[in-house]
Amino acid sequence: MDNLVERFLSYVKIDTQSDPYSNSTPSTKKQWDLAHKLVTELKEIGMQDVTIDDKAYIMATLPANTTEDIPTIGFVSHFDTTPDFSGTNVNPRIIENYNGEDIVLNKEKNIHLSPDDFEDLNLYKGQTLIVTDGTTLLGADDKAGIAEIMTAMEYLIQNPQIKHGKIRVGFTPDEEIGRGAHHFDVEKFGADWAYTMDGSQIGELEYENFNAASAVVTAKGKSVHPGYAKDKMVNAIGLLQDFMSGLPRQEVPERTSGREGFFHIHKIKGSIEDASLEMIIRDHDRERFESRKQHVAHLVEEINKQNPGYLSVKIEDQYFNMKEKVTPVMHIVEIAKAAMKSLGITPIIKPIRGGTDGSQLSYMGLPCPNIFAGGHNFHGKYEYVPVESMEKAVATIVKICELTAERSSLS
Repeated sequence: MDNLVERFLSYVKIDTQSDPYSNSTPSTKKQWDLAHKLVTELKEIGMQDVTIDDKAYIMATLPANTTEDIPTIGFVSHFDTTPDFSGTNVNPRIIENYNGEDIVLNKEKNIHLSPDDFEDLNLYKGQTLIVTDGTTLLGADDKAGIAEIMTAMEYLIQNPQIKHGKIRVGFTPDEEIGRGAHHFDVEKFGADWAYTMDGSQIGELEYENFNAASAVVTAKGKSVHPGYAKDKMVNAIGLLQDFMSGLPRQEVPERTSGREGFFHIHKIKGSIEDASLEMIIRDHDRERFESRKQHVAHLVEEINKQNPGYLSVKIEDQYFNMKEKVTPVMHIVEIAKAAMKSLGITPIIKPIRGGTDGSQLSYMGLPCPNIFAGGHNFHGKYEYVPVESMEKAVATIVKICELTAERSSLS
């Protein structure tokens, strides 16, 4: 555990922001900087079969230290950070023995991390927090997960008395733009199942996530002098307004929770002749998800009845609810629950209001629930992670490996 914090701090200082508008993999060259560092570190701690391919996917092996017939399990995390907020010049700060009061992130800009706004902070009084300086994100999503996996593997190597089967490790680029598993070679990885270390609060254990799609609605207009525009002008911006007014006003991220789905418009731009919006569609229930996509397509059709051909939409599926693939192998969830309980951690089973590499990997033949990495308030300047949560995540990884070996030897 001694290297955990130092390891994490070294990762977050490397800018690995991904780019949804890039067609390359990884989507940004700077992701290679951390990728190469991770390869070197995996070799230094004693991992075997360390590989990195031409798209920066990293895999490594910790061989079994017993002759028992034990399933091969894997642990996966991503090294990119979100394009939604700056990851350049991350300057993490360590707050020891947190007193439960406001934390001044940036005095100059008057930026505070307050339990009045983020009540989860109250869970961590007396603990050590790693926070931002108020100008960037932290990068605990998901560099905390990488640090935890790396530290757990090092611990197992240094403590061979803990018996375990073959363990595979995978680190991926571009998860934050929905491409983290696109080029993941499941056959090469060779695990019977895996866990992504990409959750938030200590105890989180997730095997349900949204069904997800993206949609781009494009409007073409006709510009005419506004003084003489009657029955002639077609305002592309107005067409998008008509489209947006047809979406349920309450079914948006800021008004939904749990398994409730939503429509989320996150970008809009345009002029009279050309306008477009980008949105995401989410729902845990597959039928409702399909209905939401149909609703978007139907709105475009209805608007085009009044203005034929002026509006178009492109809808693309992104990932699906992993529950369908994990439910038949629920023992992999039970092992993770047992590991947490043995460490005094109360498992928090809840659906992910988002997705992880695990959702795509599960549909690629690698069942892959998600486990907490410890961070909070991802994708922004208020992000933080308790050191004690990271330590518990390391212990959980080790215990999962140990329990998998124990249960296999008893069966």
